[in-house]
Amino acid sequence: MIRVRQIKVLYNENNIDNIRKKVSKKLNIKEEIIKNIKINKESIDARKKPVIYYIYEVDVEVLNEELILRKNKSNDILKIDEKEYKIKVTGTEKLERRPIIVGSGPAGLFAAYYLSILGYKPLIIERGEKIEDRVKSVEEFWNKGILNKNSNVQFGEGGAGTFSDGKLNTLVKDKEGRCKEVFKIFVENGADSNILYKNKPHIGTDVLRNVIINMRNKIIKMGGTFRFNTTLTNIKVEDKKLKSIIVNDNEEIKTDILILAIGHSARDTFHMLYENNILMNPKPFAIGVRITHPQDMINKSQYGSVLIDAASYKLTYKASNNRGVYSFCMCPGGYIVNASSEEKRLAINGMSNHSRDTKCANSAIVVTITPEDFGKSPMDGIEFQRNLEEKAYKLGSGFIPVQLFKDYKENKISTKFNFEPCIKGNYKFANLNLIFPEYINESLKEAIDYFNTKIDGFNRDDAVLAAIESRTSSPIRIERDEFFNSNVKGIYPIGEGAGYAGGITTSAIDGLKVVEIIATKYKSCD
Repeated sequence: MIRVRQIKVLYNENNIDNIRKKVSKKLNIKEEIIKNIKINKESIDARKKPVIYYIYEVDVEVLNEELILRKNKSNDILKIDEKEYKIKVTGTEKLERRPIIVGSGPAGLFAAYYLSILGYKPLIIERGEKIEDRVKSVEEFWNKGILNKNSNVQFGEGGAGTFSDGKLNTLVKDKEGRCKEVFKIFVENGADSNILYKNKPHIGTDVLRNVIINMRNKIIKMGGTFRFNTTLTNIKVEDKKLKSIIVNDNEEIKTDILILAIGHSARDTFHMLYENNILMNPKPFAIGVRITHPQDMINKSQYGSVLIDAASYKLTYKASNNRGVYSFCMCPGGYIVNASSEEKRLAINGMSNHSRDTKCANSAIVVTITPEDFGKSPMDGIEFQRNLEEKAYKLGSGFIPVQLFKDYKENKISTKFNFEPCIKGNYKFANLNLIFPEYINESLKEAIDYFNTKIDGFNRDDAVLAAIESRTSSPIRIERDEFFNSNVKGIYPIGEGAGYAGGITTSAIDGLKVVEIIATKYKSCD
């Protein structure tokens, strides 16, 4: 197979025939010599807008491959050998009991998927509901304000990513092929195949729900078992080795393997683990707001007059107080959603469907927070988040507090919108300055003004701010060794909640990694 890079095609000439012509020209061969073309990567070059190109990296099957390679000496033309990702069971120890996975977000779900493929028959414990019921609970919360503390935007089958944009982009280098395997599994279970090559792939919350259902059904068919509405409430340890877990306060389940994929909102579980002397440390995270602009404005800034897709952006800034400020989880054509999971505390997130077809573009704009800001105990970061979420809840009287950017800078409550934001859940005008410490307010105002130098109109007076974006990443890292064990043998902390991932893809990859470790130690249950 020959990989050919830097194939440029004008946006309005973007089709496989033109890609083939460009490839044949670059290889200096006739088109009929090309047997097959597979797109490996696709990105957009809008640096000279409105002249916009799609840039492709393609894998080509040709006649006389070696001859063509000898005639084309270029860094853009190279021979590749596709490696298939596989996990082999080489372990010799017998498992007396089924492995248990706590949490069915990306880390837990992919660990369960591969453990099931390999015959380990995992038991998946999930405090929330299965997707079909969870969607109803979330809609009821958005429409009526009735919060299910165990099944909401944060908790339930699929994890917090289920009510997001379903973004899959990651900066992780993928020599082992885990990332491609994750995407392949998503596609096999109903995701659009374009995620295999898009530069910024996303599934969309509406499609992701069906993908998760399909994965669940396959796991069950392969011998796995799900228990929804089931919360991990304690663990039993003897001689620094796990003996059993307690669920729903009164049921004991014995096990030798507990994969903790709990997500970063499982604050009660973090407290329980801390009280059981599981080693953990505080880690940095970020806090801020979500900002909404008209999607048309973002499209024009990124692509000019050309209509392609709903445009996205990624922005960073270092404020004069040395705080890092950056955009996070940008949702083109999406919604701001009430993502609360605790009574009398309010948190928000962003969400897009696969089509990204609303008139609003929203993104979190967040400020870096370090342990020096909140204390040295692992639990102090959680309390820092909770304190701000309580302020947001009180300020909005239980609704999402919102404010226009001009009024945020002038420290006054807004009275009307110039354009209607896209929000799931009730909202109320309020003064967001009252939520944050002054160093966060200063950083946000300064950064949003600076971002206007990158995207025209970013600091427009009527940009809509909503608060509070407080669940960007885990405030805790649970310690683990090179074999993924915590200080208690048999407990394997993984994913975003444990502090080892940041998003759907890296969490899923962490799920695969722990299966690789288990497969080198234990025989499968079959």
